Amino acid sequence: MNITEKTDDEILALAKPLWGDLVRYSNEGKYGDFSKNFAGSLARAMDQVAAGHQFAHSELARNLSSEFDALGTIRRGEHVTVVFRQRSTKKPGEWLGRLVLGYEDGTLRIFGASIF
Repeated sequence: MNITEKTDDEILALAKPLWGDLVRYSNEGKYGDFSKNFAGSLARAMDQVAAGHQFAHSELARNLSSEFDALGTIRRGEHVTVVFRQRSTKKPGEWLGRLVLGYEDGTLRIFGASIF
């Protein structure tokens, strides 16, 4: 099944736990757990040294609030982007979170994730 065929509610039910895991493992600095649901292409593109440096030196990446809001979904091709409002436990303000989901060999995977 193509993920774009799912309803927004079905997509959000899949996306929220994945985003929550990314937030938790980012805060804990656990790159292995953080990347466990990445698609192969994303895992190969991520530089573990650079990611580890980000975890160690980014105040935002280590202090994400476990409370976030899903703002919506965008469908394109065989992927869906879920947009989140993300907050920090240390820095005032809000950030835009982006999670790109799709299927790889029949398994739901993360094809992109970022915070702006």
